[in-house]
Amino acid sequence: MDKLVIEGGNPLSGTIRIHGAKNAALPILAASLLAEDTVTIRNVPRLLDIDVMLDILRDLGCKARYDGRSVVVDTSLAASSHIPESLMRQMRSSVFLTGPLLARFGEVQLYQPGGCAIGERKIDLHLRGLAALGADIQEKGSRIVCRARELRGAEVILDFPSVGATENIMMAAVKAKGRTTIIGAAREPEIQDLQAFLNHIGAQVRGAGTDTITIDGVAAFHGGDFAIIPDRIVSGTVLVAAAATRGDVTIEGAQPAHLTSLIHVLRRAGVQIEVGSDIMKISASARPKAVERVVTSPYPAFPTDLQAQVMTLLALSDGVSLMKETIFEGRFKHVDELCRMGADIRVDLNNAFIRGVPVLYGSTVEATDLRAGAALVIAGLAAQGRTVVEQVHHIDRGYERIEDMFRLLGGDIVRESNERLAAHHAR
Repeated sequence: MDKLVIEGGNPLSGTIRIHGAKNAALPILAASLLAEDTVTIRNVPRLLDIDVMLDILRDLGCKARYDGRSVVVDTSLAASSHIPESLMRQMRSSVFLTGPLLARFGEVQLYQPGGCAIGERKIDLHLRGLAALGADIQEKGSRIVCRARELRGAEVILDFPSVGATENIMMAAVKAKGRTTIIGAAREPEIQDLQAFLNHIGAQVRGAGTDTITIDGVAAFHGGDFAIIPDRIVSGTVLVAAAATRGDVTIEGAQPAHLTSLIHVLRRAGVQIEVGSDIMKISASARPKAVERVVTSPYPAFPTDLQAQVMTLLALSDGVSLMKETIFEGRFKHVDELCRMGADIRVDLNNAFIRGVPVLYGSTVEATDLRAGAALVIAGLAAQGRTVVEQVHHIDRGYERIEDMFRLLGGDIVRESNERLAAHHAR
């Protein structure tokens, strides 16, 4: 298993361009099944989750390959609607295939998905939405079978703005007979990107970015060539890392409007940020200030996917901060690892009370999930001494060679296998 070895203390500096959004690419890859044609998706990151999605598409009968920074998918030969359990358990986002497979084949067999262990993420809202469109759903242990002779437009009300449920219902409804209205829809930029892709291949969807999305079903779709948005969480991770290391970094090709809540928190922490139409410049020469209260909530509020990273910054701040997690109850697993590095954090249910310390110290820590891993990399970059981050495969699910990204900005970070690391310590 690979590990990241970080010699901390170097302020990050330089210019970087962020890769495409994993959380946009995955549902768009799933939606390519609707086209029954060849689709080219540009700006796709090379990530473990993307690889799993491509493996599933191939298992269903599609042709899928990388072409530089693009993925070319030919879904015309897809013949199966059975998602393999072994692949589905590797990645929660495999559930995105439910809607398009149901729309194309009239049935789909799947299993409870896997992914990061950050708390309960049931797919009830997905299934309830598909049932509203006319699907018959049978659950047999971990196996789920959905069938629909004909999907029919309906009013679907979500009692929580679930991103995955919103996207799955959208992908099923584009081929349903009549009009579907999703009320209480999630508003994330990735949903707006999915709407843009669906319309690009022939759908009629409007309202993404608001809490009400309207879909008029159509009979057929066609191929296309589509570029996905940059990854706002990766962008945010770089911004936080620059602030934590008291660096000076410019991000090009960004969409600052997707990170308004983070920019607000960073400015409250005393960080200097300049924002243009597609550029962000951050400089932080002094110790950050504590931020009295940060609360995660659905977009456009502060994202749960940046909670761990910002907690690392607040752990180095001057004063006491409160981080409240309202989305996932299991998303404070990085706290013990940060405390191992000298952080002073106390957790009470879904609240983390963070008393800032002047410095963190290098240690051996474990990435318990994707964003926790990114937070520990930031801590290692900012800390005194050497940090070893284990279980890097979690990080690889959402960051394309995170060590290369930070090394480009002057970070002293390398990836080592167990064998190389053992040889290094033996010297």
